[in-house]
Amino acid sequence: MTTEDLRSQSVEIPEVPGVLSAADVLATAQAIVDIQRPNGMIPWFKGGHCDPWNHVEAAMALSACGLYAEARAAYRWLADVQLPDGSWFNYYLGNTVKDQRLDTNVCGYLAAGAWHHHLITGDVEFLGELWPTIQAGIDFILRWQQPDGSVLWSLDSAGRAEGYALLTGSSSIYHSLRCAVAVAECLAKDRPDWELAAGRLGHAVAHHPNAFAPKVEFAMDWYYPMLSGALEGEAGRRRLAEGWSTFVMEGLGVRCVSTGDWVTAAETAECVLALDGLGMHGPALDLFVAGQNLRLPDGSYWTGMVYPDKVTFPEHERTTYTFAAMVLAADALSSTTPAAGLFRGECLPAALDLAEPHCSGDAATGCTA
Repeated sequence: MTTEDLRSQSVEIPEVPGVLSAADVLATAQAIVDIQRPNGMIPWFKGGHCDPWNHVEAAMALSACGLYAEARAAYRWLADVQLPDGSWFNYYLGNTVKDQRLDTNVCGYLAAGAWHHHLITGDVEFLGELWPTIQAGIDFILRWQQPDGSVLWSLDSAGRAEGYALLTGSSSIYHSLRCAVAVAECLAKDRPDWELAAGRLGHAVAHHPNAFAPKVEFAMDWYYPMLSGALEGEAGRRRLAEGWSTFVMEGLGVRCVSTGDWVTAAETAECVLALDGLGMHGPALDLFVAGQNLRLPDGSYWTGMVYPDKVTFPEHERTTYTFAAMVLAADALSSTTPAAGLFRGECLPAALDLAEPHCSGDAATGCTA
């Protein structure tokens, strides 16, 4: 489908003037479609595996570019392979399972994708179709919420829960919970327990870093509390400023890990979303421009590049979740679709900040358990 075809259907494609045209952004979305399997699954790359979280991210990019049938097929595949307890396996390869670990964060992201699709299309019927799948996934996650509000990050292949939570995963779950509450309210479903769980989790993410396993070398642990909306305002801007020189290579993008000069396009685009969510449009645009160093002529993106030698890593790898992150960043910067402000917290119910009974201190300034 060409840009002209979509515009004839009154679909406006995101574009960032002077950086990416609508045709450029559509080419990136089409690069995802080219890899999508007939059953709706979106692997990382042709012949590669699929994980449900990145699968949803890719589907969101399709919705943002008006590729609604392809997005619906992606969400229906996810519903088809959901396990009876509401979870999904970590990795799928073709029609088989590659990794039987159950990642709690993975099991929540459908709510974000479904709400994003609804904001763009207004399709209440499809949202209702996905409701049982969303509900089962969120309920699975909340079985693993801890007394401090955090959520254990995974169960191994034998069903044994890992004994710790991850900041990035719990941050993403917080955003997914808020989207799930929005879905429930839209469909006139009553799930106040989800709202309360989100309030407890959001408080933990924003105020209790010791509740999570230390992964401070990863860029995602740096910006995800802000990307998820758990840490807002001046506190969020301060956290970004404190980690900026550690994770950002000026003019090139965001390091995946602080221990090397390996810039990744997905982390760069997600950091753009975090900056945009804090109202930092100028730095967000500058970082987005830097991320275009990894763009190829067909609209795809290298997963990552090691500097100063400019060597792709993983070697020659281009991934659908990377393409998707760039599309979502372009939409946020341009405020094109009705879902462009999702990571700014727009079109989401007001968030609660619920401290646990043992929590001391003032939540407005930070507290310690």
